[in-house]
Amino acid sequence: LCNCSSVGSVECNRTTGQCHCLAGYTGPRCRSCALGFFPEQGSQRCQPCGCSPTGATSDQCDHSGKCQCKVGVTDLKCDRCSEGYYRFNETTCEPCQCNNHSQTCDSSTGTCLDCHENTEGKHCELCKEGFYRSAHPAHSCQHCPCSIVASTGTCHIQPGETVPRCDSCRPGYTGLNCNQCDKGYYNSDSICVRCKCNGNVDPVLSPSVCQPDSGECIGCLYHTTGFHCELCEEGYSRDAVGTNCTRKEATLGPEPKEFTTSAPNATKATSFSTAVLNSTLSPTTLQTIFPVSSSDNSTSAFTDVSWTQFNIIILTVIIIVVVLLMGFVGAVYMYREYQNRKLNAPFWTIELKEDNISFSSYHDSIPNADVSGLLEDDGNEVAPNGQLTLTTPIHNYKA
Repeated sequence: LCNCSSVGSVECNRTTGQCHCLAGYTGPRCRSCALGFFPEQGSQRCQPCGCSPTGATSDQCDHSGKCQCKVGVTDLKCDRCSEGYYRFNETTCEPCQCNNHSQTCDSSTGTCLDCHENTEGKHCELCKEGFYRSAHPAHSCQHCPCSIVASTGTCHIQPGETVPRCDSCRPGYTGLNCNQCDKGYYNSDSICVRCKCNGNVDPVLSPSVCQPDSGECIGCLYHTTGFHCELCEEGYSRDAVGTNCTRKEATLGPEPKEFTTSAPNATKATSFSTAVLNSTLSPTTLQTIFPVSSSDNSTSAFTDVSWTQFNIIILTVIIIVVVLLMGFVGAVYMYREYQNRKLNAPFWTIELKEDNISFSSYHDSIPNADVSGLLEDDGNEVAPNGQLTLTTPIHNYKA
């Protein structure tokens, strides 16, 4: 009796007792699986291994049907790349190129999956936005020292440099890390704010425009002044529109007064006139009276003294001159009065000779002298010779 497997054989040689096995079966009774086959679980049938000729080392498989795979190849039939490998081809699978920042990649394209350590890209070769590739440690991505308020938040390292610099600063910021205020801005609570100078500062003449720490404007133009160049300089005022500073118009005082002083019987009178300066005179009027050869922006002697002080000085000088002139005129007047009285006053000489009193009058030397008052006494008599006789109840005196 052949006793052949009913599944694995087709016939039996009655003479020799040898079974004729089907494909995939072997053994005297065709009960074993041939090379490249494995027994199916739950039956006695032999199934082909089906190992991939590319991914398997041979066409043999174990009793479970698993093939022996090459490096980088996996799966039951060795027809798929293992984790960390891609591109299943005629030779083998290639390892993923992820710069040690990922262990897996797409099995077909090789694109790295799940990049870590702040990296991204097809091969995890790039740093994520906001990070830069540092040399210490090698090829690691460090966080950019760039604020998203002052910059785009991204940075890079220039060739030959070790310190990163921000890619682009936002308006108002500058510096490698965008941590400084640009020209025309100042630091206000760690935020760069535009200088407020009301358009009265020229950035060409004053590049900073204002102080970087306080915001005070530098180099106010157009006759403006103040913290924000919002005021007009002394002697200037806002125009009707309220934008420009123009010179104040001169404020004229009272009409000039003429003072005249004359002495009696004088042939000539001394007169002079002076203009009363108003304390609110503008710089234009003062420059008309006292020319100054300098430009508006230049420093002159008048800028060292305020206009009020200048007006006080001028008024004081004028008053002193007036007082001196009045004193001089008064002295001349008093002197002329003294001379007139001295020439017009009569004078007498009296001689005492024993019992006679002699009066001699020199009024005849004065054409206008009046002596009638001296002869009003009834007891007086005037002798023909011009002598005056004084009569008293006791004595008679002859002059």
